Amino acid sequence: MNHKKEQFKAMILAAGRGARMRPLTDNLPKPLLCVGNKTLIEYHIENLAHAGFVDIVINHAYLGKMIETALGDGSRYGVNICYSPETIALETAGGIVRALPLLESRNGDELVEQPFLIVNADIYSEFNFSTLLPILRQINKGTDIAHLVMVSNQEHHPDGDFFLDSGRLVPTGKEKLTFSGISIYKPSFFYGIKPGIVSKLAPMLCQAITEGKVSGEHYKGKWVDVGTPERLYRLDAQLKNK
Repeated sequence: MNHKKEQFKAMILAAGRGARMRPLTDNLPKPLLCVGNKTLIEYHIENLAHAGFVDIVINHAYLGKMIETALGDGSRYGVNICYSPETIALETAGGIVRALPLLESRNGDELVEQPFLIVNADIYSEFNFSTLLPILRQINKGTDIAHLVMVSNQEHHPDGDFFLDSGRLVPTGKEKLTFSGISIYKPSFFYGIKPGIVSKLAPMLCQAITEGKVSGEHYKGKWVDVGTPERLYRLDAQLKNK
C-alpha cells in the first residue's frame, strides 16, 4: 500500500522544558538526548517515515533552535518537517492549537478537516504507527473526536490515566491504563481554544470521554516514559545491548 496517498499529518510535541532531566537538559533540549545511537526525537521521525507519514510538524520552546539545527527540513529522513516555535511553552493543547495551520489539510483552496497523529517527543516506543492508518480513516468519517494509545501502568505511575473498555475510553471501569503520548485528534477538538493560550489536554479529554467520543487501544510492546536521567540511562543500556 502506498501510505503517501493518505496525506495524514503527524506532530511531535517537543516544547517541554525537561526540568526533571536536569542537569542533562541545562544546555540541550530533551528531545535531543541520545539513547542507543540516536536522539529520542529521531526514533519517532524514522518510525513515522517508515509508516508513510511524510509531513511532520514539530513544536518547540526551550532551546528550540537547536532542534531545528539538528533535524533541518527532514529530507535526510525522507520527510518534510515544519516547525511551530513557542515563545513560552503552551502545554499540550495550546501547542497543538498554535500548530493547527500547519496540521490542517487542504483540497485545493478548500480546508479539509482531516485528523492527525500526535506523538510526545519524550517517550521511546517501538509502536508501529502504520497500524493507526485505518483508525485515522475511521475517525475521518465517523463521530469520534480522538483515539488514544494506552499502555500498562508503570512503576512510577501506578494509578494510570483513563479507563479502556472494549476499544472505548470510558469514565469508569475496573482499572485505569496509562496514556502513552500517542494519539489521534480531529482538528475540531481544538477549535474552542484561542491561539497563544496555555491550555492543558487532560480536562478536554475527560470531557470527550464522558461524551463517548474517544476510542482507544492497549499497546503491550516496548514503551518507556523517559522522564528521569535514571530511566534514560537504563533505556540507553538496553538499546546498546540489543
